Amino acid sequence: MYEYRTLKELLEQAKSHGVRLHHIALRREAEVSEESEAHLLKKMEARIEVFRESIEAGLHDAAPSRSGLTGGDAVKLARKKATLLGPIARKAQMYALATSEANAKMFRIVACPTAGACGIVPGVMAALIEEKHVSREAATLALFTGSAIGEVIARNASIAGAVGGCQAECGTAAAMAAAIATELAGGTDEESLEAMALALKNTLGLTCDPVAGLVEVPCVKRNAALAVLAVGAAEMALAGIKSFIPPDEVIAAMSAIGRAMPVSLKETSEGGLAKTPTAQATQRRLQQEMNQ
Repeated sequence: MYEYRTLKELLEQAKSHGVRLHHIALRREAEVSEESEAHLLKKMEARIEVFRESIEAGLHDAAPSRSGLTGGDAVKLARKKATLLGPIARKAQMYALATSEANAKMFRIVACPTAGACGIVPGVMAALIEEKHVSREAATLALFTGSAIGEVIARNASIAGAVGGCQAECGTAAAMAAAIATELAGGTDEESLEAMALALKNTLGLTCDPVAGLVEVPCVKRNAALAVLAVGAAEMALAGIKSFIPPDEVIAAMSAIGRAMPVSLKETSEGGLAKTPTAQATQRRLQQEMNQ
């Protein structure tokens, strides 16, 4: 039986069997689901196609969301020539923004690990597939690496904003994306886990403070920002830079911080940006519109 509760155990199993992290994740999923590895690979590959559909939807629909809070920013970014970011970071940002806007307009997305953080992994992966000419097979396997990381975080901390703040949602997504990016860029399993830790520890304490209770502000642009963070974490790991705090300890710290955070900063819209004058005025406007 393939079993791991921590990232250290996941890495040790991969080493003992002489395989990569994604192989252990795939084999474990096959055992748990009682489905063949070939079938699971096909199902995971289908997620990549949904990534692409969501990105395209966001890039070609400039209409605002029903609330009017978001929409059209991915189109703006696509139309503007790059000024500061390199091609991978720029596309990761743009595609993450497009996917998150698609989510706000109720298009189909993949929750990875949640709907509120749905743009980060797809944005980073799509950018690498295009710029690094990554094969569909490699991308599919890397998603299993990302899923294993998400599973460990969910087990030992949380991936729910209502439990751990946005560090649990966008933070986890950034960690998954950083590990995936490292693998797709030719990094080792150890480097992928370092990238994960570098990304996650730089989101610790991130609040979940959605304006008017909607997964739009600040969620949509946060996806775009953390996609770039994930690419940066992968770049550092590929250069041999390590997290001083080991990956599993970063997850433990995330869990402790989530428990210590006040309820007002955990998806209740009772604190943070959600309590600013602009946010409060927006909430009143939306409530009036609903009552008309």
